Amino acid sequence: MTRPTLLHAAAPLPALAAEHGGADAAGVPHHDFSTNRNAAGPCDEALRAVRAADPCYYPDPAYTALREALGAFHGVPPARVVLAASASEFIHRITALAAQQGARAVQVPLHGFGEYARAALARGMEVQPPRSGPARAPLQWACEPSSPLGLPDPALPLWAAVPSSQARDSLPAEQPHLRVVDCAYAPLRLEGPGAWTGVPRADLPADAWQLWSPNKALGMTGVRAAYAIAPSAAAPWVERLNALAPAWPVGAHGVALLQAWLDPVVQRWLVYSLETLRSWKSRQQALCIDLGWAIHSGSLANYFCAQPDTAGDLAALQARLVVLRQAGIKLRDCTSFGLPGSVRLGVLAPQAQDALRTAWLALRGGRAIPAAPANP
Repeated sequence: MTRPTLLHAAAPLPALAAEHGGADAAGVPHHDFSTNRNAAGPCDEALRAVRAADPCYYPDPAYTALREALGAFHGVPPARVVLAASASEFIHRITALAAQQGARAVQVPLHGFGEYARAALARGMEVQPPRSGPARAPLQWACEPSSPLGLPDPALPLWAAVPSSQARDSLPAEQPHLRVVDCAYAPLRLEGPGAWTGVPRADLPADAWQLWSPNKALGMTGVRAAYAIAPSAAAPWVERLNALAPAWPVGAHGVALLQAWLDPVVQRWLVYSLETLRSWKSRQQALCIDLGWAIHSGSLANYFCAQPDTAGDLAALQARLVVLRQAGIKLRDCTSFGLPGSVRLGVLAPQAQDALRTAWLALRGGRAIPAAPANP
């Protein structure tokens, strides 16, 4: 098989407007490559748990049992667990708190989820790219593995080299110092020593927050629920974050999803599903190479980026993406990630891959693409 072409990343672009994959004004795409949802899902056990949730009653506002269970799963006291309506909601909440405490800058990955920058810009904070040396911003983000490229986040070894307590000394006394690892894709890491085994990784920085949103791994992104694990010395921050949260940030269905996430049967399903995703990913990358697309090498996750054969013509690529969407096939334009001319493809089943191949060859040959089938 032809070796993937390694592409060099461009500088990031400002992330001002919200841009996400998935459903849009046209509904749910029939073949949705634009999200990183586990395409081997949904997990049946988790789906049953969510459907069985009783929506007639409020959850416990303190989420006592859920926080105890999540704490046990991560090996931490329940007091270190912060519930969130979603990962995006937590990103905005902790950014708001950092701003309240005097933070004036946020450091974000070179290529990453736009909500980190959007949350900062909405509060008048400076958005800084990563540095080659120790980061100095009061609030720093990492994503492990990264999105959209699926690579190990280069910030983590820098954080390990300069502990948070030491980095704090370089900041004005009135400013906070927070590091957050977005673990959204940790359960979907397919390769390397960090590949998911059913238990949280133990090698993440101990002085950093961990943000978890299991709905992607379980193939149920429509259920919005997340949680964060605070560092051991962050008790005052936990209290402040909880004070900023609305009452009942997670509803009954979100509680059911997070409880299901902890079920050993669900975790076994997830581990087995990764084998399916590995097979599908290999096939999907081979298909892209056969189409003449250049792949950004190194992705460890259930998604990767590629540069289609449009000769670097961004307008031509975006026009083709519109036509594909009209035919029920959606890819994620990577311009907002700072990678114009590339697309991110979540790994899907062979049937969806073949539909993409047929549609792209039709576009290349100037032929019409069949009308989109009914939404799934």
